[in-house]
Amino acid sequence: QASDHQNCDRHVAPSLGRVGEWLDLLRLDSYVDYQKKNLCKAIFMPIVNRLAELAGEITTWRRDIHQHPELLYDVERTAGFVENKLNDFGCDEVIPGIGKTGVVGLIKGRASGPTIGLRADMDALPIHEESGKEWASKTAGKMHACGHDGHTSMLLGAAKYLCETRNFSGQVAVIFQPAEEGGAGGKAMVDDGMLKRFAITEVFSLHNEPGLPIGHFATKPGPIMGSVDIFEIEITGRGGHAAHPHETIDPVIVGAHIVTAAQSLIARTLDPIENAVVSITCFNAGTADNIIPETVKLTGTIRAFKPEVREHLEQKLIHLVETTAKAHGASAKVDYEVVYPSTINSVEQTAFAVETAREITGNDDHVNAMMPPTLGGEDFSFMLNESAGNYIFIGNGNTAGLHHPKYDFNDEAIPFGCSYLVRLVERRLA
Repeated sequence: QASDHQNCDRHVAPSLGRVGEWLDLLRLDSYVDYQKKNLCKAIFMPIVNRLAELAGEITTWRRDIHQHPELLYDVERTAGFVENKLNDFGCDEVIPGIGKTGVVGLIKGRASGPTIGLRADMDALPIHEESGKEWASKTAGKMHACGHDGHTSMLLGAAKYLCETRNFSGQVAVIFQPAEEGGAGGKAMVDDGMLKRFAITEVFSLHNEPGLPIGHFATKPGPIMGSVDIFEIEITGRGGHAAHPHETIDPVIVGAHIVTAAQSLIARTLDPIENAVVSITCFNAGTADNIIPETVKLTGTIRAFKPEVREHLEQKLIHLVETTAKAHGASAKVDYEVVYPSTINSVEQTAFAVETAREITGNDDHVNAMMPPTLGGEDFSFMLNESAGNYIFIGNGNTAGLHHPKYDFNDEAIPFGCSYLVRLVERRLA
């Protein structure tokens, strides 16, 4: 029955490769028969049919972006691609150049109301791709190893659908951000006044997660990702011949003591209930086997969930470095850079995001509403510092990990990510 099949629109759509099964389903006598056969959870995901239809087109966009990766703020081609698409879709307004090379598209609904933001990141990483895919990077030393090509394409797909339907009251700001990978593009867009300029009251974002099955989501209220700080330590001693160490002040020894002692910052100065990490990742010293060098440089990162823990570890690290160097007759200075704050999800918006994801999956078990947080960093945190919102992970299936040279975004995630973004808008701005 036609009316019954129309009611299926947001309850059943084909996973990629299941189109034949979906057509068989539409031959059932009624939607009631469909429910009785319990096929909804067993075979299908309740994604939006129109977005399932658009999946091939969105995949083409994604692979085009993947072939042309760009770093940090130098995303002119990608931003231009986004701007052209948003204009083609019929966005009410398309504003480039926010946060240097960010793009915002505004889509008005059928009636007045508040504005919510949907954000995707556009930049790639300085990694040489080894995926072997036909659509692999055409630029040596650059690749989309974190799936930002997928995020951008899913948000473009959602924007196209929302421009077609406008089944909401209020306004949507689709936010395409540069420089997530270490460039604080989220901060640049906030500093440009984006949230106030467009009166954005809530912001939502998603990120693919290798290892999480396709059609699954995971999030949590409160801190979900850690703050990111980086530091460089320069130790100055007195160099000399390796055969006469007593005539030198060996900065290598000082550095070795600092590397070991830094681990006590977590083990012996922090409440065991708290979560944080200190990692010294580079130790650069010397030029020859018979020379004790004059200087040593160490670099590393500190990550935490709470601002007070972050500040505590910064102070303790600087004190440890300076006193350890002094104890050995050397000197040291610490160049400490605060990079990204913790990503902290709002309670109400996270509960809403979980409800929406459960509607998309059709199975409560496919949405983890209390995922373990990670100390990885994310500059969507700058937007969440200024506005209520949520950050959620979407399954990428059994793929190589993020920032791996063999990683590739899984195109099967596209209908689920697009449907989630669309339903966020339609439910929040109903």
